[in-house]
Amino acid sequence: MATKLAPAPATATKKTAPQPGASKLRARRPAWLNMDELNDANHEADGMLVPLAAATSDELKSRTKRRLREEIDFISNPDFGDTDLGKKLFAEPLKLAPRKAELGIAAIRRSGIDMPIHLGRLCEAPLLTPEQEQMLFQRMNYLLQQAAVHRSLLNPSRPSRVRLELIDRLIALASWHRDRIVEANLRLVFSIVKKFVNPNNSFDDLLSDGIVALIRAVEKFDFDRGFRFSTYATQVIRRNSYRTVVLKQQERQKTVGGLQDMDLDLTDEGRESAISEKRWHELRSRLSVMLNDLDRREKFIIRARFSLGAHRKVHTLQSLANRLGVSKERVRQLERRAMDKLRAMAGDVNLAELETQ
Repeated sequence: MATKLAPAPATATKKTAPQPGASKLRARRPAWLNMDELNDANHEADGMLVPLAAATSDELKSRTKRRLREEIDFISNPDFGDTDLGKKLFAEPLKLAPRKAELGIAAIRRSGIDMPIHLGRLCEAPLLTPEQEQMLFQRMNYLLQQAAVHRSLLNPSRPSRVRLELIDRLIALASWHRDRIVEANLRLVFSIVKKFVNPNNSFDDLLSDGIVALIRAVEKFDFDRGFRFSTYATQVIRRNSYRTVVLKQQERQKTVGGLQDMDLDLTDEGRESAISEKRWHELRSRLSVMLNDLDRREKFIIRARFSLGAHRKVHTLQSLANRLGVSKERVRQLERRAMDKLRAMAGDVNLAELETQ
């Protein structure tokens, strides 16, 4: 049985205009949605979708407005203007191979990383043939295009329960096809992110980010350009992993710099030993506790001056003075007072014990 992935909103760079005559499109389930090729996808959708038969008029209006606020993006294709495309697309069998446990076990062994065996279940889907890959991408984007067409016909003043249910089903069916592509390419994520693992970047974190990048790549891939998805996905996942590693390193450097400016004893040797994630998180935790003992303005100034927490850049004294409505000299005094408090608290906290753990 296929592993179900959490639905994610589609993202794309190309959209298509509604089909000619779309304003006359009836709010009813097209016959091709009942074709055998969609049995598995429809069965999964039945377990996810909530019928709207009992919804009140106000509830339908609310859902209509909410749906109109949510864009449905997809990769367009000239063939989508064919009114009989649905029948053609789902007439040809996809013939997906069943999942194999041995594929997951092999992926774990090849990774060379000590990880829970259950992660191998993510890699049990066989690779897709070029023809299967093409069909899945075309079907996924066609289903989203059909949902976008019906969305364009929604009217909050006269909400249509049937049309809302149809849009929900089309999106759910598109997600099913997207998930089959994602599952078949998860081994690619394993093979790429393992190369970025180091003491500061765990395999689990990189794998999670890599899967998100893979889903994003599926939603942006133009299936009609004539090359394999893995070529595009490899670049997306590798670039995402590199960015994750660099951003985490920059965050650590900023925090270490802030601790040094507070005269905490962090020698070069100490910083090397702080590579341990456990020690590093404990040190940051203690710093957070000390910051919480400052008053509101002092805490804000220290975080802004050393780019801690939500602050992504170092703020100048003048910019903080403008934010707080005080003089630049007053901000300097508050910063000095906060630093004195932190030094005193650092003296009470035995930071040296972190170096011996």
